[in-house]
Amino acid sequence: MYDELTQVDIKKMQEEIDHRTLVLRPEIIEDVKTARAFGDLSENFEYKAAKREKIRNDSRIKYLENMIKTAKIISGESKTDAVGLFDKVEVYFEEDDEMQLFQIVTTLRQNALKGFLSKESPVGKALLGHKVGERINVKVNDEYSYYIVIRSIKKGLDDDSLPISAF
Repeated sequence: MYDELTQVDIKKMQEEIDHRTLVLRPEIIEDVKTARAFGDLSENFEYKAAKREKIRNDSRIKYLENMIKTAKIISGESKTDAVGLFDKVEVYFEEDDEMQLFQIVTTLRQNALKGFLSKESPVGKALLGHKVGERINVKVNDEYSYYIVIRSIKKGLDDDSLPISAF
């Protein structure tokens, strides 16, 4: 299994790996040493917290390295009149009688609460490649689907402004 990511995704992950390895890791190791000096490790909360933070940091580094190693690099380019990656799309939800604005992004930068939808999400998959005015069926699962209508598309670029998701 691989994730489809852009060159910018890879660059942002490598920057985070570098920061965690060169800046955070030495600080965390120093915190572990300092907390260990407080004495009895069985009742030393500071030591346990520092060790937990070290494990969390190392896990994030391994996760990001694995994502880079297994990623399939994709382009953010799309047709000028159809929804593509990084485009902002205004959508009308027929069932709810409401409009919403989304930006289609890679899975690494998704944040539905802020309007950044993964191209792998049901709505993201449904929108890709469609044009303004099209009525699209969004299939959530075998038992439930609903219709949306594309009201507008504003072409977007893969820039550095969108952060990658934390875990």
